Amino acid sequence: MEQTPQKLEMFYEGKAKKLYTTSDPDLVIAYFKDDATAFNAKKRGTIEDKGVVNNRISEIFFRLLEREGIKTHFVRRLNDREMLCRRLEIVPVEVVVRNILAGSMAKRLGREEGEALKRPVIEYYYKSDALDDPLINADHVLVFGWATTGELRRIDTLASRTNDIMRRFLDERGILLVDFKLEFGRHKGEILLGDEICPDTCRFWDKETRKKLDKDRFRRDLGEVEDAYHEMLARVSR
Repeated sequence: MEQTPQKLEMFYEGKAKKLYTTSDPDLVIAYFKDDATAFNAKKRGTIEDKGVVNNRISEIFFRLLEREGIKTHFVRRLNDREMLCRRLEIVPVEVVVRNILAGSMAKRLGREEGEALKRPVIEYYYKSDALDDPLINADHVLVFGWATTGELRRIDTLASRTNDIMRRFLDERGILLVDFKLEFGRHKGEILLGDEICPDTCRFWDKETRKKLDKDRFRRDLGEVEDAYHEMLARVSR
């Protein structure tokens, strides 16, 4: 059994996770919280056991992607709320992949939510809570030095492949992958997929009923939030 490095001090706390250094400088421990936020933390609340569910779902998706050749920061899940990860130098660009029109894209373009897109759309957002994560394009990423041309090309490739793998996996379980957010970072000069993949960062709809099984239930006060998270865990655990 692999030895787990010693957990040291917290060096970052975000909306959904806390990150801790360890006795291995290349590894960190991510702690998943139950805190829920929406609209860049303008709406706040708690979703019971969210951290436990998101930790487990993220493990399932990271293991799936690793099997398919996508390199991620995931090392292993340590317990209900903690995951051991490779330490990344985060690229300050949130990558959103959209398959079905929803959320901010529907609002921005004045189109009805639920419209299937002819092909996946990849969007970039500058990772800045203070600026409400503004929509940007590839030129911004390159001009401001957030990533190189080669890194951005690699990020696009990884995002597209992740979308293909997850769509196929979820379709087999009766789930539509509407859209999702990814974050990437550098580890020893290589771009790896980081952050988490869960109902906080993805839109999941039931394929038959189009019932929302993600954080939109919290954002939009739809109720049954905890039930939706647990249902997603049950579906992806099959």
